[in-house]
Amino acid sequence: MEIIYILNTILLSIAVSLGVGCSTVAITQFFVAISDGKMGQEERKMMGVVYTLLRVAMAGILVTLLIQAGLFYYLARDFSFVSPFLMSMWTVVGVLFLNAIGMTLHWVPGKIGPAIQASSWYSLGILLTLIPLGLVGFEYTQFALVYAGFILLSIASLNLLMNHLKERNS
Repeated sequence: MEIIYILNTILLSIAVSLGVGCSTVAITQFFVAISDGKMGQEERKMMGVVYTLLRVAMAGILVTLLIQAGLFYYLARDFSFVSPFLMSMWTVVGVLFLNAIGMTLHWVPGKIGPAIQASSWYSLGILLTLIPLGLVGFEYTQFALVYAGFILLSIASLNLLMNHLKERNS
């Protein structure tokens, strides 16, 4: 049982790392496309690869978190393992999935969708980093306020940068 937990945790770390890295590349490619005013065929092809890798990362995260929850439930025989930290992880994963679906279906505007994805990927990476530091004893409300603030800051920053790049291109 312990080896399954260890391997699952390693796979979760790899999936989050892949997602954070690909999200960084996706945002960077997005800025490059805005700054030169056009999206070339090679840029589209590369972005397609990056988006595929992001989907792989998201699937890996979902599967590993479900396995982790199953292991915890098996050991506890109830839901006493659910903590504000675990709820925070699942909240970020839920936002990642809902926002990705919303962006794919064009329900989420381009002025906020990429910022929500980027801030969520980085939030997930930060949450995973807090575990070995032992900094997981926060309340869910504290997390929600910080997370919402981070998303708003990301939206503002992304839009300021997009406007700057568009003006420079004009």
